[in-house]
Amino acid sequence: MFANGYISAEEAAEATKEPIVLNRRIKKLTEDGQYYAEEVRRFVVNQFGENSIYLGGLSIRTGLDPQLQKYAVEALQDGLIEHDRKHGWRGPIARVEEGQNALEALKKYENAYAPKNWQYAVVENVSDSEATILLLNEERGTIPLSEMKWGKKALEKGRISATEVKKATDVLKPGDIIFVNKKKDKTYTLQQMPAAEGALVALDPHTGRVLAMQGGFAFERNQFNRVVQAYRQPGSSFKPFVYTAALDSGYTPSSLILDAPIVMENVDGSKWKPENYSKQFYGPTTLRVGIEKSRNLMTIRLAQAIGMKKVLQYGKKFNISDKLEPNLATALGAGETTLLRLTTAYGMLVNGGKKISPIFIDRIQDRNGRTIYKEDSRSCVGCAGVEASPDEAPILSDEREQIQDPASAYQMVNILTGVIQRGTGSVVRSLKRNLGAKSGTSNDNIDAWFIGFSPDLVVGVWVGHDTPQPLGPHDTGGGVAAPIFREFMRKALANKTDIPFRVPDSVKLVRVNATTGKPAKPGDTNVIMEAFRLDTDLSKPEKVVGKDITLHSDNDTTPDLGGIY
Repeated sequence: MFANGYISAEEAAEATKEPIVLNRRIKKLTEDGQYYAEEVRRFVVNQFGENSIYLGGLSIRTGLDPQLQKYAVEALQDGLIEHDRKHGWRGPIARVEEGQNALEALKKYENAYAPKNWQYAVVENVSDSEATILLLNEERGTIPLSEMKWGKKALEKGRISATEVKKATDVLKPGDIIFVNKKKDKTYTLQQMPAAEGALVALDPHTGRVLAMQGGFAFERNQFNRVVQAYRQPGSSFKPFVYTAALDSGYTPSSLILDAPIVMENVDGSKWKPENYSKQFYGPTTLRVGIEKSRNLMTIRLAQAIGMKKVLQYGKKFNISDKLEPNLATALGAGETTLLRLTTAYGMLVNGGKKISPIFIDRIQDRNGRTIYKEDSRSCVGCAGVEASPDEAPILSDEREQIQDPASAYQMVNILTGVIQRGTGSVVRSLKRNLGAKSGTSNDNIDAWFIGFSPDLVVGVWVGHDTPQPLGPHDTGGGVAAPIFREFMRKALANKTDIPFRVPDSVKLVRVNATTGKPAKPGDTNVIMEAFRLDTDLSKPEKVVGKDITLHSDNDTTPDLGGIY
């Protein structure tokens, strides 16, 4: 500073007498980002080779938000444990063999994986009211009956025994090796590793930056990343893109679609009989309600009306799947996609129709600080020499491709807020925030999905078994995945201002009767603000989509479609 004229010789001499104090940089570490780190590792190895990541001294800047990642792990693990308990007790991890010392048997698990705060234990004695356990540290504790009441016997296909747990001996036996979690003092809770797996991803809908990703219950348990590697059927969580295609084809949120039985003949002569989840039919119903209540038969008629070719185009445009079959079952989510691809597609609806791709890595620098990779390829003209001041910050151009009409993108976002207010996502309503979402459940309740969003955060949740099998007779996306989304968002948005969704200039909001879709009249109680294009003529009577299908069989249930689907 003296050499460059900033201080005098006297000031320089005085400063040199002062002791040098080093301020250490505070390192924010996360132990919860193993799935994220592995995805980054795979990218770098593929891009620069294996030696670069272990010997290259690289500095890698990612989009990971440690706090959101922590919330993702907690919400997913707690949700999977809660779901698992509802399906009963599958029995101990193992049993102490006859003649074997209990502690020695337990020590086999000394280095085995256990969820955070869980411990391995062996049951020593069981009475009607409690079980006495021995831990690896040779301490003893008890599990009272109240902490194993959930342990009804688990049955096949996610079913559970109707027999209530009345005694501790109904659940445990001496010699059982089990998981426990300390409740207080020497009192423990019976635990069980979830049979089902799950995944959660959170990203910024404006940039595509992945903020949190948990690809399974725990990385130590299984390294397979279900966010990016698992291709599963999305079920009804695919429907918003069918309806978005319809909105672009001239339909409005108030368009009427017939909800009535359909039977279609396959090539082999068998019959395809899609049903609504409720097993009921509701007649002419608005497009909005079709999404809010996830009506299958309405979706099929709408897809038939606009054509499956267009539906497939939207699946490709939003990068949901590379392989969608041109049949009506695809409109119900019978194709396959990953949680990351589908969540990113919802992000493109939230951001007003701008194309985004998932971003894990922002920038990579070598050991000398030279940038060797960056995600943002835009040039910043005039950035050099500009001080970091909000008033002088350079303006970067928005180069995102507009792949969707902002009007219909907002219409769908607006409709999806109704899924939470009145539809299959009502479990999230308790958050009392501006949120939208769609649930999804594949055939036989094998896959449960919930993709939801705020104006600036989109989150996808999936629950299922790695080897496809039913989760349970009543386990849907709205019942299994939605609570996980709710608990993540409860924490993620806790200190955030609740802002409304951004309305494009090409849309007008009109008070309508939510049941009929018609402009609200004085005295109407079921009133919502509906989104219409500016040129929409609300006085024009709506044609009922699907009403012109002629049924011709003896029992009047098979439509004459003039072809095979």
